[in-house]
Amino acid sequence: MPGCFILNAYLNRKKINAMNLKSLKYLSILTILIFVYLSFTMHGVWTFAVAIYAYILVPGLEFILPGKGTNMTNDEEIEALKDKTYDIMLYAMVPILFGVLVFFLFSIREPGLSTFEIIGRISSMGLVAVTLGFNVGHELGHRNTRHEKIMSRAMLLVSLQMHFVIEHNYGHHKRVATEEDPASARYGEVLYTFWFRSWIMGYISAWKLEAKRLKNEGLPFYSIHNEMIRFEIIQILFVAAIFVLFGGFATLAYLVAAFISKILFETINYIEHYGLTRKRKNKSFEKVLPVHSWNSNKDVGRVLLFELTRHSDHHYKASRKYQILKHYEDVPQMPAGYPAMILLSFIPPLWFYVMHRKIDRFKKENPAGAALA
Repeated sequence: MPGCFILNAYLNRKKINAMNLKSLKYLSILTILIFVYLSFTMHGVWTFAVAIYAYILVPGLEFILPGKGTNMTNDEEIEALKDKTYDIMLYAMVPILFGVLVFFLFSIREPGLSTFEIIGRISSMGLVAVTLGFNVGHELGHRNTRHEKIMSRAMLLVSLQMHFVIEHNYGHHKRVATEEDPASARYGEVLYTFWFRSWIMGYISAWKLEAKRLKNEGLPFYSIHNEMIRFEIIQILFVAAIFVLFGGFATLAYLVAAFISKILFETINYIEHYGLTRKRKNKSFEKVLPVHSWNSNKDVGRVLLFELTRHSDHHYKASRKYQILKHYEDVPQMPAGYPAMILLSFIPPLWFYVMHRKIDRFKKENPAGAALA
C-alpha cells in the first residue's frame, strides 16, 4: 500500500510538471524580440523585420500548421488555473514591452537613417505595441487584482489608449454584436470608416461610462476619482518624459508608432465581430453567445497571442483566463489566422467576397443559431 501512495504521488508530480512545461509554449512570443533586434539595429529592408515576422512568417506557419481544435478536460483546466506560470508569463511582458520601447527610442535617433528605415523602425514599434501591449493589457484588464489592473494600464499606456479598459470591459462586452457597440463592425462596413467610428465613439463612450460610474457612487466628475482624467494626465506626462529624455524627433516617432498600434488593434476588432448581430428582445438584446464572435483556432496564432483568437469563448465567458479558453466548432470560423485576416481586411472588395460567403454558409448550416447580418 505505501508503494501505491508513492507511485501515485510520483505520477501526479509528473503530470504537474508536464502541465508546467506545456504552459511555456506561450513564451514563443519572445521570438518577436529577435526581429525587434534586427529592426532596431540593422538597415534597409531589415528595419521591417517585425512586419515580415507578423505578416509573412506567421501566416506561412499557420498555413502549414492548422489548428487541432482540442480543449482541456475539466481536471486539466483546474491544474492550469492553479499553475502560476501562466500569470508570471503575462507579468513578464510588462518590463519587456517597456524595454523594447526604450530600445526603439534610442534606435530612432541613430544618425543617417533614411526615410525608408525610419518608417521601418516606427512600424516595427507599432506592431510590438499592439502584439504585446494591447493583447496582454486586454487579458490583464479582465483580472480583478490591483496589481494586475495596474499592469494592464501600464501596457495600454505604451499605445496611449488607457481608456480601453473602461470602454472594453463595461461597454464592448455588454454591447457586442449590436448597433450600439462602436467596436462591432457592421455587415458591409468598410475597414477604413470603421477605424474612425470605433476609435472616436469608443473614446466618447469611455467618458460616458466613467461619468455614469461616478454618479452612481456619488463622486464628483471633475476630481481625481475620475479614471479618464487620471489616464489623460498620466499619458501627457509620459509623452512629456519621452520628449525631455529623447527629444522632439523621437517623441514624434513614438506618437506615430502609438497611432499605428491603435489602427492595428481597431483592425483586430473589425475582423473579430464583422457582420455578426445579436437578436433584439423587447428593449434589450439576447445573451452574448459564442456565435457572436469570429473564432480562429490556428495553433501558431493562438500561442503567440495568448489565446486571443479563441474570441468566441472569451466573449461568452469574459472572466475565463486565457489558458483555459475553449474552441467551439459550431461558431463562425475565420478562414485564416489573424495576420492573414488583417491583410485581407485592407482590401474591402476581397474581404466582402470572402466573408459574406462565410456568413451565408454559416446561416444555412446553423438555421437555429443567433442572427447574422
